[in-house]
Amino acid sequence: MPSPAPVTVRFTYATGVRRRFLAGARLHGGWDPAGRPSETWSVSAMTETTGADGCPAFVAEATFPADQVGQAFHWGVSVDAPGGADVWGIPGEVRDVNSSNRVRTFDLLPAAGEPQEEEYHLCHARRLGAQKYYPTPGSTPDLRFGVWAPDAQKVELVFGTLWDATDPVRTPTTGPLPAGDIAGGYIADDPAGTGRDTATPPIPLARRGPLWFTDPGHPALKGRFADLDHRPYMFRVTRDDGVVRYKTDLYSRCQAGLGSRDPGGPFTGRLTELDGRVSCSVVVDPDTVTRKFDYAVWPEPAEEFIPTTDFWRNEFDPARPVPRCFEDLVIYELHIGALGGPDKKAADGHEVAGDFRDAINLLDYLVELGVNAVELLPMAEFGMGNAAWGYGNSHHFAVEYKAGGRDKYKHFVRECHRRGIAVIQDVVYNHYTPDAGRAEWAYASELPERNQYYWYEGRAVDYPTLPTGGYVDNYSSGWAPRFHEEMVRAMFVSSAVALAEEFHVDGFRVDLTDGIHSLNRLHLDGRSVPAANVFGAKFLREWCRTLKLVNPGLILVAEDHTGWDKVTAPPDQGGLGFDATWYSAFYHHLVGTLKQGPDWASLLAVVGTGGDGPLNLDAFVGVLRASADRHVVYHESHDEAGNSADSGRTMDQAVNGAPLVGATRTWAERRSRLVAGLSLLSAGTPMFLMGEEVAAAKPYRYNDWLHNREDLPGEKAGNGARMFQFYADLIRLRLADPAVRSHHLDVVYVHNANRVIAFRRWAGDRHTLVVASFANTPFAHGYEFVNPALPDGDWREVFNSDSHRYGGDDVGNFGAAVPCRAGRFRCVIPAAGFVVFHRA
Repeated sequence: MPSPAPVTVRFTYATGVRRRFLAGARLHGGWDPAGRPSETWSVSAMTETTGADGCPAFVAEATFPADQVGQAFHWGVSVDAPGGADVWGIPGEVRDVNSSNRVRTFDLLPAAGEPQEEEYHLCHARRLGAQKYYPTPGSTPDLRFGVWAPDAQKVELVFGTLWDATDPVRTPTTGPLPAGDIAGGYIADDPAGTGRDTATPPIPLARRGPLWFTDPGHPALKGRFADLDHRPYMFRVTRDDGVVRYKTDLYSRCQAGLGSRDPGGPFTGRLTELDGRVSCSVVVDPDTVTRKFDYAVWPEPAEEFIPTTDFWRNEFDPARPVPRCFEDLVIYELHIGALGGPDKKAADGHEVAGDFRDAINLLDYLVELGVNAVELLPMAEFGMGNAAWGYGNSHHFAVEYKAGGRDKYKHFVRECHRRGIAVIQDVVYNHYTPDAGRAEWAYASELPERNQYYWYEGRAVDYPTLPTGGYVDNYSSGWAPRFHEEMVRAMFVSSAVALAEEFHVDGFRVDLTDGIHSLNRLHLDGRSVPAANVFGAKFLREWCRTLKLVNPGLILVAEDHTGWDKVTAPPDQGGLGFDATWYSAFYHHLVGTLKQGPDWASLLAVVGTGGDGPLNLDAFVGVLRASADRHVVYHESHDEAGNSADSGRTMDQAVNGAPLVGATRTWAERRSRLVAGLSLLSAGTPMFLMGEEVAAAKPYRYNDWLHNREDLPGEKAGNGARMFQFYADLIRLRLADPAVRSHHLDVVYVHNANRVIAFRRWAGDRHTLVVASFANTPFAHGYEFVNPALPDGDWREVFNSDSHRYGGDDVGNFGAAVPCRAGRFRCVIPAAGFVVFHRA
């Protein structure tokens, strides 16, 4: 009897990234040269190839003796990446709360003719969803669909229909139509699947473990990616209980709806009415972009799409380089939907949210202001006709269509880069949209413990009085994702890689990371869920590792309120891997509210009530010093302006909500300039919310911002002109002064009763001194303080917040040298203002 055949295993490391960013790879495995388990891992070179997704991949084979069948082996891959040679190429950690190992595991199977396949996919952005599939490198691509549905009994692909809304017969069409006259794009959950294309029978997907894929050789899909580009589709999922539901593709690059309507049944209206969270997904070619920004028809004519390589060819202007160093940024927090001003309305008179055209129109304004980075509120699909902040997304690969969609986003990024402006994208991973019934919610099962995208503790029978009790809250507006599932993490990680690679964004701000790694609580009774915290941290490390592996220059910022130093520590040292954190404590000490309590300085809030009592500047000193510790500092953000009834715009806080007329407005502007200056001159990377630069005063609340939009260019030309000039001058000073951009900051003087604070900044031989006062009267005859750390010499005033250019009274030290001897310094300080000195 012949001996059992040895087993050959083929290992594939698939990058899933179209760009070739790895120079080489090596297979590491827990076996010896004979293929038997070994504590000393073997290492062998991998061969670079091109995968069926058109992306670089690396392959290697190893042979194992037949007597090892059933044995579990660990393996991994090291790669030569942009950030260094021979780095470990598996970013994700094993599913074990007690281990941070990053290895893959397989059980050796009996020989079956073909090699056993073991794959690792770094990025799934070109694997799941509607993707190009190349039978051989360079061939005409087929169209392949893939989806993660581990508990489904059956999955099928169905195409949707579109028609001309003016056609009473509703004749399905795939040709271009006037953008406002496109109807359909929705498949109902009725027995007939009303809205699906009945001319194309459902196409089955075959199970491959927890994943399902169409056969790319299917006659309806073979060689037809280009033919089916821009076709609407959905997955018809037979759940584990036998119920059939139509589900969107969570890897969709485009959701068809532009409105806020969830039909809940057959739909014959226009796409402009339909909410994108529930509409059909749309096939999109990731390797082309529309030549122009605007077209009157959709889909745009095929000849108007150009290769992405051509589109990005003239992305940068050497005369205006995009900043790459985090410390060099001045960040403008931009909400696309809040653009357009109060006059942006539809034909019927209702207000319409802003879009990427409005954003591009604002860019020259931002160049004049001097900011060199914009941080966009979330742009992943969130529906509601773009009339929301976007913190709750349904489809992380699709750009909110009402704002303009993916191609217009690319046009926006390119225009930013041509002007030397970096783009940082806000992303939300702590929860999904609350209306995820056709997206993440119950994708293949109604059982809570099988609700694959949501963390659920135990089984529903464990919560007889509250079946939802096993879900996990995390202080967001939805339940926590199931971060112990590799494919949940993969969706978030891959979508970020796609934004960096396909859209050329320069960085990310991750919303409420403490909700992911620290704040998980059982919905039933609020007790902590430690495992959810552990796997949340594992996810964040995997996310940071992956992005830095692909592009080490990406800027990664966490909105984290824990003060945990590990947030910005390297993952290999137990950290999460972020470059910086939002520093809300800085805001709460500098501005704050009157209800925060005595532990917070709340300087602007206290000053805004009037009076001349002492301030708790000592508390502010702590956060001012700590601003150097890899922080984004701000005196206003969307959260502080719009999420609390006790806070609001800086101008409002500065005078405790008093009407902004006459002298009251003058004082509001003075104090607003003061807190802006303390932020922009701190040792952190400064950021401010859109509108601060023109003394915006209208409420910016999460639930009614659409009705309170500011006309930013109009305000710049009117009441906001002086404030705009102040911001532009101070930003120029910061960007030109290496001392201010450094991490060096020393508080040289503070006096609570007099409301005075002074701090110095330095870099090498360059010294800058900031002296500020919250007092309501100027120190017109000089204010003296002594600190031996202050370098001797003559100092010259280079900036004064009380300049007449900014609406001030010109109280200061204009033109005069101010001597410092033995650390003794005496200068004029304006009321509610600050002065900046350079040592001569």
